[in-house]
Amino acid sequence: MDWKGVYNAKDGEVYLMNGIIPINKERGMTSHDVVAKVRGILKTRKVGHSGTLDPNVDGVLPVCVGRATKVVDYLMDFGKTYKGSITLGFSTTTEDLDGDIVDQKKMTEPLSDDQINATLNSMTGTLIQIPPMYSAVKVNGRKLYEYARAGQTVERPERKINVYQFKQIKPTQFDPEKGQQTIFFEVKCGKGTYVRTLAVDFGLKFDLPAVMSDLTRLSSGGFGIDECLTLSELEDARDEGQLSDVIYPLDRALKNFNSVIITDAEWKVVQNGGFLKRPKTDLIISLKYKGNIQALYQYDEEYQLYKPKKMLLVK
Repeated sequence: MDWKGVYNAKDGEVYLMNGIIPINKERGMTSHDVVAKVRGILKTRKVGHSGTLDPNVDGVLPVCVGRATKVVDYLMDFGKTYKGSITLGFSTTTEDLDGDIVDQKKMTEPLSDDQINATLNSMTGTLIQIPPMYSAVKVNGRKLYEYARAGQTVERPERKINVYQFKQIKPTQFDPEKGQQTIFFEVKCGKGTYVRTLAVDFGLKFDLPAVMSDLTRLSSGGFGIDECLTLSELEDARDEGQLSDVIYPLDRALKNFNSVIITDAEWKVVQNGGFLKRPKTDLIISLKYKGNIQALYQYDEEYQLYKPKKMLLVK
């Protein structure tokens, strides 16, 4: 089965495709808005995104189409890179500029570059983070933002996050009249990290209220912003019959797994969800047949064979 599926833009019809389209999401749209738009452009319901972006954040949003929706979780494992800014001197309910101001503290002098760089560097590695109230994390079956909007508070679960790099990328700006300082950063982090909360936690290091005042996602799911296209560019690609130029195979999400080319006989076994008796090479392997990754198989130590873990393009 061809990973791209079959489509024909010239007659106005677009049929099911299988692959990943990295979208450069514009501000003002929710991630759900993007998915709805892609569904309309490609005329298919089977579309999902990898890693929610808030409406006030732009940048990389990998969108999976067709059977590629099965690899969303693997895209999340690649981590993300952002650039943005932290403003010190006030804080909000949402930890960004969308919320109401809840605390203010006028700064009389700015933090030095040495203070900033040392503190950003100290906030790397494996950290414990408490997600913001305005987030989609569920507690007792309800999303935290539902509690927040109802004016309720609830104990939020701690979670481990990984921050690989947190650095200043250009000179800071200090407004002596407002008593506020803005720091411009780039952060590379693992899944589940709330950059808004990193901004707030940075301020706490200096007993200052803080917010995330700007954010752009530079990479996600192994895709960089230079590989992305806008929704209008996706429409143009459809109209010009060039969708094959902008959709990536689901293999991109599986780069962390060693691939094994299987024989015709093994392919018949895989098509039926059968087990493969072959020497162990890795715990999980991707099975490639006729140039496409068809499934993921996991090794069973007890029976010394490979069992199906995730069927991808297999019918």
